[in-house]
Amino acid sequence: MSPRLRHLTTLENLPRATIERLLDRAETLRDACAHGTRKLNVLAGRTVLNLFFEPSTRTRTSFELAARRLGADVINFDLGFSSTSKGEEMYDTLHTLEAMHLDAIIVRHKQSGTPDELVRHAMSGVSVINAGDGNRAHPTQGLLDVLTIRQHRPDFENLRVVICGDIKHSRVARSDVHALSALGVKEIRLCGPAGLMPEPDEFPHGLRFDDFDQAIADVDAVIMLRLQKERMDRIELPDEAAYFTRYGLDQRRLALAARGCLVMHPGPINRGIEIAPDVADGAQSRILEQVGNGVFVRMAVLDEVLAR
Repeated sequence: MSPRLRHLTTLENLPRATIERLLDRAETLRDACAHGTRKLNVLAGRTVLNLFFEPSTRTRTSFELAARRLGADVINFDLGFSSTSKGEEMYDTLHTLEAMHLDAIIVRHKQSGTPDELVRHAMSGVSVINAGDGNRAHPTQGLLDVLTIRQHRPDFENLRVVICGDIKHSRVARSDVHALSALGVKEIRLCGPAGLMPEPDEFPHGLRFDDFDQAIADVDAVIMLRLQKERMDRIELPDEAAYFTRYGLDQRRLALAARGCLVMHPGPINRGIEIAPDVADGAQSRILEQVGNGVFVRMAVLDEVLAR
């Protein structure tokens, strides 16, 4: 049995057994709390802090719901009124928060590697969970994505999955690839404009495509990514209409995939840019399932690192 996690900052090099344990636990907790209608007391007396240095709706709300459904106390750190806005060093802020006897810090930061830095500088037994750092990792998103796939297609060894869009700047893409690889997915395809593709050695097991029609052919799941313009630096892209023509997911393109192909997107969705509205809301869309699964996955992660 793989050892229990104290922190979760990335899925890279995480054993398959650990990922499967977290997915199994997510489904167990989903049933135990009756899909969110029953509160559990697994983490009663524990205190969880949401420390978000970047805007977030889904992830922050999802973590808060997850912690509260497990019976934990939740503090949302308001950066607008914090000492970090007055120039206080990150690690001074960390130690100040630790002195208040927190059990877990959930952190999102624009700088890649920040969660691991917090782990290294922590002076107490606080657990650190990465809610997204730069373009490096978003481990709970990766877990909820593979959970969503598993609920429909548990035969990972026979699956073909394509990830399309701004892969270069996407922490979701990296965590998805790490999770899919660990679970033994047959084929992972990466598709996007040349300027938005990662370096060839970053995903050595991913097949690279420029033509989305070729990339989506016969795949069992397609994960669409938004253009992260806030992370781009001097990258020339086609206008939004031209981008959609080449890399957008519409009904014609979806018909090239395998029958019943799962349509996924981490959100927020830019309709008409990376995905057509009728596809985002269509019968094959699993986007809202992803959102729901996010709460249960985050419950599983909190239970993993905090349960006595």
